[in-house]
Amino acid sequence: MNLLEAVAQGDAELVRGLISEGADLEIRDSARRSPLLLATTRNDVQIARLLIEAGADVNAKDNIRDTPFLYAGAEGRNEILRLILAGGRADLADTNRYGGTALIPACHHGHPETVSILLETDIDVDHVNNLGWTALLEAVILGDGWPIYQEIVGLLLDAGADVSLADAEGTLPLDHARSRGFDAIAAMVEKVAR
Repeated sequence: MNLLEAVAQGDAELVRGLISEGADLEIRDSARRSPLLLATTRNDVQIARLLIEAGADVNAKDNIRDTPFLYAGAEGRNEILRLILAGGRADLADTNRYGGTALIPACHHGHPETVSILLETDIDVDHVNNLGWTALLEAVILGDGWPIYQEIVGLLLDAGADVSLADAEGTLPLDHARSRGFDAIAAMVEKVAR
């Protein structure tokens, strides 16, 4: 049995044994997912920890440009994200297939704790993705304006997100919030914009 199969079965003891026998940490499945990316998608913290401690590549891309680090950020796999960041090897500037850093989908998917974790790093709060959106724009445009997204916008603003960065059409975060009727978010952005 190879490491990918052991990870897919969720068998931590088998994974530990295979690692100690020198198993290939970077073996790939048909989608080019590494064992660590597979463990991350399964949110298997115990196996992810074993792989990270063994030196698995946290920046290994699959065929859709996901990495363990990017996936953990995008999907709110916070325990794994913390383990990855603690190792100091995560490429904070790496981007997904949409040209976004881990912060942008964390905002879009409504993971305030993940956003907070990422903002404790040197990640670029104003990175612009292929759609012409920053994390702030993504939280406003793709969020629902409810308290989780209000919290995310607050975290971004506290981290110094630039409210004057417009989307590719020139529309500002404040204008997007107003046009969607997100009064609480609009008020937060407006306060910083003054």
